[in-house]
Amino acid sequence: MTQKLLSSLRLKVITPRKLLVDEEVRELSLPSLDGYLGILPGHRPLFLAIGKGRIKYRVAEKEEILSVQGGYAEVLPASVLVFTELSEDENEKSVEGRG
Repeated sequence: MTQKLLSSLRLKVITPRKLLVDEEVRELSLPSLDGYLGILPGHRPLFLAIGKGRIKYRVAEKEEILSVQGGYAEVLPASVLVFTELSEDENEKSVEGRG
């Protein structure tokens, strides 16, 4: 059986107040309790605890960063669902453009 190669994955970041991110991303990095974990499309299924740190994700040529306090993430080959608390005001996302 041939498996289709994925070029992106759906990232959803949910806080107690709102859905903060719902985008197709090329890659992301999550702060687990044991260190940072890089996630690419097609990643093995995984459920992990999120530690204090930054979620970094790439949309096209732009990198975006969210500072978080902790939570949980469910990683599937085509999607990542993150339940978290932000360490900064939810309206202030730090964004860095890269080209």
